[in-house]
Amino acid sequence: MRLSTSIILLSVLGWGCSYRILLVFPLPGVRSHSILGEGIVRHLLAAGHNVTYITAVPSKLSAPELRQIDVSSIKKVFHAEDFCDIDKVLGQGKEIEFHHLDILRRHLMVANYTATHKRVQELMMDPQEQFDLVILDWISTEFLAGLSPVLKCPFTWLSSMEPHGRVLSLVDEWPSPAYVPRSHSRATPPLTFAQRATELWNMLAIMYTKWQLMSEEQALYERAFGRAAAARGRRLPPLEAVKYNASLMLGNSHAATGLAIKLPQSYVPVAGFHIQEEPLPHNLLKIMDDAHDGVIYFSMGSLLKSRRMPDTLKQGLLAMFGSLRQTVIWKLEETPENVPKNVHIFSFVPQQSVLAHPNCILFITHGGQLSTTEALHFAVPILGVPVFGDQFRNIFRAVQKGFARHARAGLELPRDLKTEIQEMIGNPKYREVARELSLMYHDRRATGAELVQWVERVVRTRGAPHLRSPALLVPWYQKMYLDLMSLVVGVVLVIYFAVIRVLCMVKKIDLIKKNR
Repeated sequence: MRLSTSIILLSVLGWGCSYRILLVFPLPGVRSHSILGEGIVRHLLAAGHNVTYITAVPSKLSAPELRQIDVSSIKKVFHAEDFCDIDKVLGQGKEIEFHHLDILRRHLMVANYTATHKRVQELMMDPQEQFDLVILDWISTEFLAGLSPVLKCPFTWLSSMEPHGRVLSLVDEWPSPAYVPRSHSRATPPLTFAQRATELWNMLAIMYTKWQLMSEEQALYERAFGRAAAARGRRLPPLEAVKYNASLMLGNSHAATGLAIKLPQSYVPVAGFHIQEEPLPHNLLKIMDDAHDGVIYFSMGSLLKSRRMPDTLKQGLLAMFGSLRQTVIWKLEETPENVPKNVHIFSFVPQQSVLAHPNCILFITHGGQLSTTEALHFAVPILGVPVFGDQFRNIFRAVQKGFARHARAGLELPRDLKTEIQEMIGNPKYREVARELSLMYHDRRATGAELVQWVERVVRTRGAPHLRSPALLVPWYQKMYLDLMSLVVGVVLVIYFAVIRVLCMVKKIDLIKKNR
């Protein structure tokens, strides 16, 4: 009994510790990443921890335990809108194409700019700056993992997407592309022969691209972190070794929205931790309360700016929405002409609060990871209009699960949307499936509390070495048993040629005997 009491007391004391945590979310212009970063800050502050937040999108949160390091000046050299040309998508009907090398170079530029920023360098050079843990937003490069050996503390990754090969390989191994498509893939299992071949090819292409950048990345890494490591009297290990030293991969994912694939113990799915429902503004609340036929909420996220949307398309959408009985709330940065009475335009909408309202019956969305998670959190069916990145994968999986439909982006969007809206509003199955999946999604402990618990566990166990996957210790050719295969093939060939040689010798002896 005394032992049990002591253990409980020590546990309580351990949970009450205040840790110093460095949080790094440097990607500018991509609102979803800053929402996730701010969500982590909010939960850590609520748990009593001291947080230093390096960000390109400073938070409005204020607390004595919060210090923010603003690196938003990176916007001068990195423009998120460059990735999304809405003119080509909506005006010309062309899809946005991503090139692995271009994305990796841009994200490496963001990471290098962050690490070499004056205030970040001052933090690393100051020996008084000590941290218990670093949490890094994974943005296609592992460059910022260099903060861990410089500050001599463990680190964890935060992945903003569903688990895929590039993030899982950092804490375990690359899963089979035969049933785990890449992050931007549109394929949903079971894959056809052609899809499996395509996924394998893309996996190899990504690996090759990473290999191409390895020497350049290492050189930038040494320049960014070498001086600070030396100033603290520490040796800077190569990036290729450091990037596999993460204690955890915190994933913005859940099987209800994605795939139920096998995951290592060091991958922790915590989708939904960012959700924080707040009261609706009075004018918006009145609109939704008075919407007796229901509310359709339409938002294409933060990257797709309305100023770049063709006027003909905006007017076509307004005319289509005006023909509906339902009330439409459209998040749009500017108010166009000829807005119908049932359509309400807002430059900013508290999305989570709108989706939480019982009168919200349909969500027309681009299909970002946060939007699809929030829709399932509040059991609202989705009508997806994906444009780039993982949006196609998110929407196609939602369609496959049965709580969504899909419309192609382009000038014919108003006509296509109306057809899909009529189908989804007239058929109750989409709402029913959304409610069933929402129950599965909610059947777990609060994700914010779980996130904090895992963060604290990493600090208490000094990096959670017990969760480290043995797959990280095994070379790729041994995982595929290529060494054993080579041995077997070698033995078979030796036996084959030995038998051939013996037969030739026997045949030669027979010929000699006959000639005698």
